[in-house]
Amino acid sequence: MASIDGMKVLLAGESWFTSMTHAKGFADFTTAHYEEGQAPLQHALEQAGCQFDFLPNHRAVEEFPWTAEDLGVYDVVIFSDLPADTLLLHPKTFSGGERTPNRLNAVAEFVQAGGGFLMVGGYMSFSGIEAKAGYHNTCIPELLPVDLLPYDDRVETPEGVTPEPALEHPILEGIEGPWPWFLGYNRTVAKSGAQVLVEAGNDPFLAIHDVGSGRAGAFASDCSPHWGSPDFLDWPFYGQMWSQLVGWLAGR
Repeated sequence: MASIDGMKVLLAGESWFTSMTHAKGFADFTTAHYEEGQAPLQHALEQAGCQFDFLPNHRAVEEFPWTAEDLGVYDVVIFSDLPADTLLLHPKTFSGGERTPNRLNAVAEFVQAGGGFLMVGGYMSFSGIEAKAGYHNTCIPELLPVDLLPYDDRVETPEGVTPEPALEHPILEGIEGPWPWFLGYNRTVAKSGAQVLVEAGNDPFLAIHDVGSGRAGAFASDCSPHWGSPDFLDWPFYGQMWSQLVGWLAGR
């Protein structure tokens, strides 16, 4: 297993507010709550000795680093269910009409200079639901080992889909037996020269490649529910897979 002890990882996204309207006869009322989905991944990486910083969507809007130099304190940056607008529309720009640095460009510079980058799947990853993740006209697709679809890219599999290893690689070293099932993923197209390590049918499920002096990866499904099934979260190799993936992205 690749050593990630002492590594530093930043995860942005993986949070949401839910508002529900309950109608009962002629009356209705509204409830709302806040949720986060980073805990299983955070626990796995921290157990492996990694320092894990988490910026949920509502904090990432203002707190995500501005420059590649600011990001340089991290070995790997992970986007998961983080729509592009979260980083593009800082309040100073959206509400105040000011010019601000493009933080997606900062991520690209960070990777080109030797950093690691990973996009994890979800309704606001890759193209996402109704293509609202919004990455298509940004620099992020240039980093990824996969091409994005210009429309809603979700593949919903309520019956479950079991991805299969397609290539031997240190990221998959020591991971035995069949993979767990998932309830969906984002469909993408592998780029020429990318290494597709795991496939779901004919679609890339886990893909990687080198970018400049850095490395980037695409994991097509969730790191947590709902696409990430109980079978996946209880998988004996859950922590090992993430640790080895992050270690490779960091050049370990």
